[in-house]
Amino acid sequence: NYLRIVGLEIHAQISSNSKLFSGSQVQFAAPPNSLVSFFDASLPGTLPVLNRRCVEAAVMTGLALNCSINKKSLFDRKHYFYADLPAGYQITQQRVPIAVNGSLSYSLCIDNKMSQMVTKTVRIKQIQLEQDSGKSLHDDTRSQTLVDLNRAGVGLMEVVMEPDMCCGEEAAAAVRELQLILQTLGSSQAVMSEGQLRVDANVSVHHPGEPYGVRTEVKNINSIRFLAKAVDYEIQRQIKELESGRTILNETRAFDSKLGCTVPMRDKEGKQDYRFMPEPNLPPLILYDAKSLPANMNHQQVVNIDWIHERLPDLPSVKRAKLVERYGILPEHSFTLLNEDGLSEFFEDVIKQTQMKPKKVIGWILKDLLSYLKKHSLTVKESPVSSFLLADLLNRLEEKEISSTAAKQVFAELWKGEGKTPLEIVKEKKLQLIQDQKDLEQICQTVIDGQENEVMAIKAGNRKVLNKLIGLVQRETQGRSNPVLVKQLLEKKLSE
Repeated sequence: NYLRIVGLEIHAQISSNSKLFSGSQVQFAAPPNSLVSFFDASLPGTLPVLNRRCVEAAVMTGLALNCSINKKSLFDRKHYFYADLPAGYQITQQRVPIAVNGSLSYSLCIDNKMSQMVTKTVRIKQIQLEQDSGKSLHDDTRSQTLVDLNRAGVGLMEVVMEPDMCCGEEAAAAVRELQLILQTLGSSQAVMSEGQLRVDANVSVHHPGEPYGVRTEVKNINSIRFLAKAVDYEIQRQIKELESGRTILNETRAFDSKLGCTVPMRDKEGKQDYRFMPEPNLPPLILYDAKSLPANMNHQQVVNIDWIHERLPDLPSVKRAKLVERYGILPEHSFTLLNEDGLSEFFEDVIKQTQMKPKKVIGWILKDLLSYLKKHSLTVKESPVSSFLLADLLNRLEEKEISSTAAKQVFAELWKGEGKTPLEIVKEKKLQLIQDQKDLEQICQTVIDGQENEVMAIKAGNRKVLNKLIGLVQRETQGRSNPVLVKQLLEKKLSE
């Protein structure tokens, strides 16, 4: 039996208009090399100027992750030679980063049962500010490499987690929670498909009571699903290697999503010596709080930690607790509401416009709306059924104008997005509940007359068979009968 050890390093691109040390714009998919200042291209004589917004984003993120914010942090040069790093070094914070010693709580379900959630905590070692590199585009047909420096110098926060996790599922849940926190703060858009959140996973295995095993690093994982797969694959691979008497190499690997496995990367032969040195062109970064802020300071020139702290929005964990408390929904439902962008707002909008109880509304949101969205790969914002239309439909159901079976049919029609209201669909498809009790009694009698065996079974004491009769009446009335009323009528007739 092996203990599995997983630690993550996450690079989050700071959501800011300009780069970390230059005035160049930050924009995804702009024409190659159209957003490159002299500093980004590392022309001689250019100097870095620190972007205040990037510092505030890092402080905000540090506070949200329960870190201590260092009032004095330092910048360093990390040297390595690569085509997309024109200076030959990256400016980072190796010695004293901006934030240290935090923690992140995340939840995951046991055995894929949403009803059994367990909360875990991973320690955050540090958060540091650093520059992103450019992009190398390898053109195999012409055997050449093209360099795009638009991304060079874009601000990153590197979040370093302690190795407190033990499987892909935990790693994925922690990164998902971090992603939600970053998006709530607005400190990073954290869209993985645009490279705004990139994860490196360090993985090792060892027997209990023995020292940690040799670790491998799986670099640049760009989706949460792939992260879980990459970590689990790497754990199994290492166990197999050790079981067959081989040793684990301390190497950098990449996850091949098509093959579903990790493969060695050839670019890091031997341990690299980054020759760290203090960045001579940047003074220490000094931050203030309410106590240490000098009276005569221009507020535009300083970053005040307390000021940022007071303005932190509700974090996902608090939002979930409020949803549970306010609407009496299950904790696991609050996770689903927050995990889908815009779903909790949609849910609250429906509740404001309907008399239906929140516990019933959540069923419609999760079972009907969400499964339709998933089936058609749509986001909440792209839903053809607005919160207004859904609320209107639920009100008709609540006022017993239609049955729940009919309501599902109306929802399916609304989904077509033809601009009809629930009422128009109900009239057009003749889905109103049968209000005339005499008509309903007649239908019930017809069903009873045609089901002699079932009637005998019920009279002999088998009550379960009654549900079959209710279903037959529903079918006869095309879902236009109220099942509660039908049950009463059938029971009355069968006891005569």
